[in-house]
Amino acid sequence: MQGVRIQQEMSLFEKLNILSDAAKYDVACTSSGTDRRGDGKGIGNCKAAGICHSFSADGRCISLLKILFTNECIFDCKYCINRASNDVKRASFTPDEVCRLTIEFYRRNYIEGLFLSSGVLKSPDYTMRLIYETLWKLRQEYHFQGYIHVKAIPGASQELIQMTGFLADRMSVNLELPTAESLRKLAPHKSRKNILGPMRLVQNKREENKQEIAVYKHAPRFVPAGQSTQMIIGATPESDYQIIHVAESLYQKFQLKRVFYSAFIHVNEDASLPARTDEGPPLLREHRLYQADWLLRYYHFSASELLSEKQPNFNVLLDPKCDWAIRHLEWFPVEVNRADYQVLLRVPGIGYTSARRIVKARKFGSLDFEDLRKMGVVLKRALYFITCKGRMMYPVKMEQDYILRNILDPREKLPGGLGEMGYRQLSLFDDVNFREVKAE
Repeated sequence: MQGVRIQQEMSLFEKLNILSDAAKYDVACTSSGTDRRGDGKGIGNCKAAGICHSFSADGRCISLLKILFTNECIFDCKYCINRASNDVKRASFTPDEVCRLTIEFYRRNYIEGLFLSSGVLKSPDYTMRLIYETLWKLRQEYHFQGYIHVKAIPGASQELIQMTGFLADRMSVNLELPTAESLRKLAPHKSRKNILGPMRLVQNKREENKQEIAVYKHAPRFVPAGQSTQMIIGATPESDYQIIHVAESLYQKFQLKRVFYSAFIHVNEDASLPARTDEGPPLLREHRLYQADWLLRYYHFSASELLSEKQPNFNVLLDPKCDWAIRHLEWFPVEVNRADYQVLLRVPGIGYTSARRIVKARKFGSLDFEDLRKMGVVLKRALYFITCKGRMMYPVKMEQDYILRNILDPREKLPGGLGEMGYRQLSLFDDVNFREVKAE
């Protein structure tokens, strides 16, 4: 016999407190990458570089009003705090309440946009229709032209997802877990098909929309900032090798803008989940995956170069690029005055910006180590892997153990400030004397 859920009237402030806190586990909320402009008649705008945003110490975006539409859910995912079997305080917004909150926070200069996710209330279609209605009201009735990132609900109809996509800047569908096997184990009510289906729909519709815009410049834009997804890391036994291969496949097959990695946080007691430990979420592992993801997207690495079945996990002591370089000393040292751009990108201490500067500057003369320093090259890393005019900066042994001992920086074990800050997401109420929004 199912328990009877008693609905209580809540103030808008109480709902906001519950549903903003419930949204903190969803990290896929990047806010850049769109060039849609307002018409000057509404509120807010999105420029080419994306909106102004900031991040908390553990990488969570805090520039958007980040909320769930509801934390009610018909699914019972074992890792989720809002699963159907959990006894948590439930709340749901109305479309008008989300609109009023967004506008009032924007007018107070607290936020620049909206990140709207949701549990599944009644059914995927019912929830997706409420989200569509919210975005339609925000755009048409409240004339909000700022950034909106919205979650597509797996299992919702293609029509509803398409309608919503013309109102949003970015859309995402959470992959949840790296493999279909793990999804069956921890989220049996969800299927890989229902998750990948909306991804493919958004990808195909974006391609169609680009062609429409090429012909009709004023045609409405469909998800102009692209789509992203999120994987929970550490709840299931997949290796980094498996995870990074999944990410690479998503980038190649679905043209995703970002894959986000969310360190598993133990919020439920369940025999299917890893045992609780005193170590907290695996944030260092999450950090290494983000570093590797950057190499996939901007440094032309492949997943099979970074890891293998023999070495399935990243080195906790070194970032993935430096670890790769030490394991492939046959590539080095490279002469910075002759090496092409792709080779320079593989040198630890040389980023894609400094690599472009090197390629451009050496057209006008040979570079030395002081020139490289001025261009932003991190010489304390790069010096083991480069030569200038045929000479190394200092005499070094091209041996793995020697370079590892000298390059290892104990401060690199955790992202800056992470150990001190802990795992708590910044709250909307930390520094704000918030007053409940009154209906006019």
